[in-house]
Amino acid sequence: MIRHIKFANLCNFRDIGGYATENGRSIQWQRLYRADSLGWLAGDDLTTFRALRVRTVIDLRHPSEVEKSGRVPESEGQHYRNLPIEGRRWNISVYREETGVARYLADRYLEVTEDGIGNLRTALETIARADSAPVVIHCAAGKDRTGILAAMVLSLAGVAEDDIVADYALTGLATERFMTDWRERHPDAPMWAGFGLAPAETMRLFLADMNALHGSIERYVTNVLRVTPATIDELREHLLTEPDAEG
Repeated sequence: MIRHIKFANLCNFRDIGGYATENGRSIQWQRLYRADSLGWLAGDDLTTFRALRVRTVIDLRHPSEVEKSGRVPESEGQHYRNLPIEGRRWNISVYREETGVARYLADRYLEVTEDGIGNLRTALETIARADSAPVVIHCAAGKDRTGILAAMVLSLAGVAEDDIVADYALTGLATERFMTDWRERHPDAPMWAGFGLAPAETMRLFLADMNALHGSIERYVTNVLRVTPATIDELREHLLTEPDAEG
């Protein structure tokens, strides 16, 4: 199966299927995709997008971002959910070179888990329903907010930490193109040292912090987000292959 799906105007659209789980199953392909902004879909890209038969789009950006940069075209007919999960805007002034980009990003991700509780719950509940699929989750770059939600889904499904980290780090393949496109659109805007980067250590730190604070991603999801065990079971049954099936 193809993980990276090529678009002319999108940099970071990929399937998160195929990862093995601890119980011998794997994430099914063509059920859940992660992406950068679908507001750039046009022309031949719409043909590529339509072929995926996406039913549900979960847009994690702020409404102001949606207004400025656009959303998935309404003509495509998806069930569209705008579920912003970022509360505090990033304060780049607290970045310190000595602690590194990964630590700075992981701290921002922890803030999202504190500020985005309601919409994270709704997003997971939406992904869990079989009739939502195929689902695309996306933000602006498909890196940070999307990376947090994708990591939660993979963790709940039983995917190993190394694979969750590796999936996050795949965004690095799109970094150069994303930065070039962004610079063309914002020629006079400042760019901080970590712009567009997705170092694997970021996700490693984030998962370690979540384990230290909550015991596990699943405990955070059940105790903080208040997602029911039944919903988590539904997510697993919907997203995972049968034990004897190939991913």
